Amino acid sequence: MLHWLVRSCLILIMPKPKTWLRVVLIVLIMAALAYAGWHFTRPQPPEVELATIARGTVEATVVNTRAGTIKACRRAKLAPASGGQIVKLWVKEGDRVKAGQPLLDLWNRDLAAQRDLATRQLTTSEERRREACIVADNAKRDAERTQQLADRGFVSPQSVETARADARARQANCDALIADVKRAQAQIRVTSAGLERTTLNAPFAGIVALVTGEVGEYATPSPPGIPTPPAVDLIDDSCLYVSAPMDEVDAPRIKPGQPVRITLDAMPGKTFPGAVRRIAPYVTEVEKQARTVDVEADFDTPPKQVLLVGYSADVEVIIERRDNVLRVPTQAIQQDGTVLVLGDDDTLETRKLKTGLANWAFTEIASGLMEGDRVLLSFDQEKVKAGVKVKPKAAK
Repeated sequence: MLHWLVRSCLILIMPKPKTWLRVVLIVLIMAALAYAGWHFTRPQPPEVELATIARGTVEATVVNTRAGTIKACRRAKLAPASGGQIVKLWVKEGDRVKAGQPLLDLWNRDLAAQRDLATRQLTTSEERRREACIVADNAKRDAERTQQLADRGFVSPQSVETARADARARQANCDALIADVKRAQAQIRVTSAGLERTTLNAPFAGIVALVTGEVGEYATPSPPGIPTPPAVDLIDDSCLYVSAPMDEVDAPRIKPGQPVRITLDAMPGKTFPGAVRRIAPYVTEVEKQARTVDVEADFDTPPKQVLLVGYSADVEVIIERRDNVLRVPTQAIQQDGTVLVLGDDDTLETRKLKTGLANWAFTEIASGLMEGDRVLLSFDQEKVKAGVKVKPKAAK
């Protein structure tokens, strides 16, 4: 009787086989959904950008504080030596000229007439000199013959004195006319110099950058202390250099001959090697700006591209250079001189560095890191710090 009652209770309590399987399936589905919800809603490690420590070149450099300028080794703002009306312009802006080539002429008919007059006077003076010197030479021979006759007693001593006095007078007249010829020659040189002052010639070969004035206008040389626009601005663009202002703090580290890298705004992406040619011996003081020292740099090889005088340029002076050293991106170093290194379990660790040569791009590592270590580059995420597990960003 008792056995029958227990069996009846078990039959009532236990579900049927199909119902049991259904319950198990429901439980498994609920567990899978709960795991999926936890997996997709759990906090993800932050993605960070990392840099791999490797060997390379590190340089200590100095860069100009304001934009530098392309300048010509020779540039002359020319004006005639004397004022006058422009009667001929031989060149226009953009023309290339040779050394000594005329650029413009001023009105000079009066000086030309004076030179013609001086030339005619010289011709007359030379003819008169020739005549007077021939007569003087003949008088000298007459005096010698008279002396010979006097020695033989054929003429009186008075005749000898008269002949000698006449020879000396004739010779004095010849000498006076020789001096007159020299005076006429000097007068020609004076008028020729005056004519040269009315012609403006190129002192060197180059390109005409600017012409001020037109035919018929008056050109006036600059009075002392009062600058006036030049008649012709001539540039020798066969020799160019860069002048750039450097901060006075960096100036003592710059020496002539140091290598430089020159970049131009007009030619982005291109770098031209060069060398320091000159350092200004004084500090330039500009109101509301840092005090600077002008540093000039030459191109090692003249660029094949046409450079215009006045282009803006930047000069990066290489103070010191070390090759094949362990280096880290400078931006990875925190203010306290530490870096965050990726550990074996993708957890960030703090490392203290001992550094050497540095610039804005790379810093030399003396100790604290090894080749192949990966360091954090960006610190713009607040949650990224030592002890946090991170996810490296995929390399681009």
